[in-house]
Amino acid sequence: MIRKILMVVCILTAYLHPGCQRQMNQAGNPDSFVEANIDGLLAKMTLEEKVGQMSQVNKNGEDGPADIENEVRSGNIGSFLNIADVDLRNKLQKIAVEESRLGIPLIFGYDVIHGHRTIFPVPLGEAAGWDLDLVEKTASVAAREARAVGIDWTFSPMIDIARDPRWGRIVEGAGEDAYLGSLISSAKVRGYQGCDLSAPDTMAACLKHFAVYGASQAGREYHTTEVPLRTIRDVYLPLFKAGVEEGAATLMSGFNDLNGVPVSGNKFLLTDILRNEWGFEGFVVSDWRSVKQLIPHGIAEDETQAAILGATAGVDMEMVSRTYINNLPRLVREGRISQDVLDTAVRRILRVKFRLGLFENPYVDPDVQKSVILAPENRKLARKAVCESMVLLKNENNLLPLNASLQSIALIGPLADNQKDLLGTWSYSGRSEDVVTVLKGLQDALGDTCKINYAKGCEIDGILTEGFSEAIEAANKSDLVIMAVGEGIMHNGEAHSRTNLNLPGNQLQLLKEVEKTDKPIVLILFSGRPLTINWELENIPSILLAWHPGVEGGNGIADVLSGRYNPAGKLTVTFPRNVGQIPIYYNMKNTGRPFKGDDGDTSRYIDSPNTPLLPFGYGLSYTTFAYHNLLIENQKVKIPGAVKITVDITNTGDAAGHEVAQLYIRDIAGSVTRPVKELKGFKRIYLKSGETKTVTFNLQTSELKFYDINMEYNVEPGDFKVWVGPNSVEGLEGTFELL
Repeated sequence: MIRKILMVVCILTAYLHPGCQRQMNQAGNPDSFVEANIDGLLAKMTLEEKVGQMSQVNKNGEDGPADIENEVRSGNIGSFLNIADVDLRNKLQKIAVEESRLGIPLIFGYDVIHGHRTIFPVPLGEAAGWDLDLVEKTASVAAREARAVGIDWTFSPMIDIARDPRWGRIVEGAGEDAYLGSLISSAKVRGYQGCDLSAPDTMAACLKHFAVYGASQAGREYHTTEVPLRTIRDVYLPLFKAGVEEGAATLMSGFNDLNGVPVSGNKFLLTDILRNEWGFEGFVVSDWRSVKQLIPHGIAEDETQAAILGATAGVDMEMVSRTYINNLPRLVREGRISQDVLDTAVRRILRVKFRLGLFENPYVDPDVQKSVILAPENRKLARKAVCESMVLLKNENNLLPLNASLQSIALIGPLADNQKDLLGTWSYSGRSEDVVTVLKGLQDALGDTCKINYAKGCEIDGILTEGFSEAIEAANKSDLVIMAVGEGIMHNGEAHSRTNLNLPGNQLQLLKEVEKTDKPIVLILFSGRPLTINWELENIPSILLAWHPGVEGGNGIADVLSGRYNPAGKLTVTFPRNVGQIPIYYNMKNTGRPFKGDDGDTSRYIDSPNTPLLPFGYGLSYTTFAYHNLLIENQKVKIPGAVKITVDITNTGDAAGHEVAQLYIRDIAGSVTRPVKELKGFKRIYLKSGETKTVTFNLQTSELKFYDINMEYNVEPGDFKVWVGPNSVEGLEGTFELL
């Protein structure tokens, strides 16, 4: 009995978050109790039961057995996805725990991407807040709500670097930068998993998609990726390494073919790097049928070969398709695959199940959700997240915040009184009825002081113009126009790539007609990616990028429009002038003939500027900030060491507000070519009107490492430029040298 109690205590404390205090017994590592239990289970398991742990079934049995309950009872299923019903979850779990031979609990996974029921801004929007504490808190709320309905494991965060806005899944990540993306990766893992993964309000994170999925050719979903190894290591892998170091329980392999080897059969990624280099001890789940898809990729002739390739590469659990369960037991008996491959995969899966506390607490109390789902504090945090996510792109003549003397406003557009589309993609458990629309938010904010003349005008994707006249009439009888336009929920996400990044349908036509009324216009732009908004930026005086904001969208937008909140969001992805510029990102290479503004034979277009429409890091405020007194205290630094950089920032406007100060460097000459700029630090500070603060960056020389000419991860001596400013193209400049 005493040993049983000790075992429970050790299991619950064995896998605490790396940043939390681990309880270690001098007599031995408490992890050994878990490993001993796993050894005992492995010794008892049949081949079919082992492969059952490696198999995940969709809730409706797609591609799976007809009699799901009997398969659970037989130990042939180790995991389910897409079950967010606590009663069904507990029913299936009871069969596994109390009716199967070994009583091994199931693990339930679900796509909780930007909130469960309390839907927060889409990840690309949330990243624009540059607020790591907020990112961690929203993930924590998502975990609390999801765990209350029986979800143990989220397929999030998606941390693919994306430099092509045509790719629909750019909305799910943090943008184009590895430094910022790595910090967000760590924050998401901390939020989901907390300090104790066995706690009833945390869940396992899943870093996806490992790896380089965001580089899909032509921005087309599921397409091939051809990326040099140095770029893979310098740009795409750091986000995954950061998440692994933060203690992420699982990873998901991607759909893509990477340099000729599809990643769900890529031993170099899944074993050599992930396990052997990084020491990852969790498990890897395939993406939806991606093991079986090794066949159409052309590296597997049939399901048998696909199963061998996936399992030996390091995919521990197969999602939905059944190549493992149908083939691996036979292949072991035939000697075509080692039983050690199965044992290693099952050990990893069981380790995570122990880590989640599923052996000791397999069931979920169905009453918990009543006090957790859409709790007032959750909605309050969502409202804050909306405010922080928004990016003010233009504000000519200080049209925003709205003047309190306005008597009437025309609110026009297909997203003005729209609940569904404000949720954004991957909001599976979100409900339209939970969403506060822009119309409702403004009505609540303005009350009876200002009349709102609403007109839909057109559909998001429509071509009909019948609603134009009503919209123009609303504009003509109002003091100011607010246009709510942009993408809908189905324009973003998986399998929703676009070749045209203009406003969908005839929304731009509607906007142009309303602009002819000569009324001042505030444009609220909803999207999950950068759009080509050249005409809009040139002709509309004020533009606010609201992304897809989630359940508190209308309230957060009203807070910003009214001036209750001063926007401080900054873009984490470059906005192109046209699709022909793609890929375009701030940290490109210089070339041997860089463009310098002349018409000679330099790296340029003859029909478009090289520069983006809006640069990485860009975002305005209702106030203004001045940077001055850049000081690099130690301009000659020995390796290893640190460069101390300070700058004074003054709020030179009339309103208090936040500013995101950004630090960029350039390695002038390396053993391989280096980007023209690299983000290496940022500080989000709050300044009252007229206030000055000194911001300090301590840049470690270890942060300047890259994969050199010999593919070794080193920092090289030499000269560096440094910039501190409000975005990637503005700022004060200095230099330092590494010795």
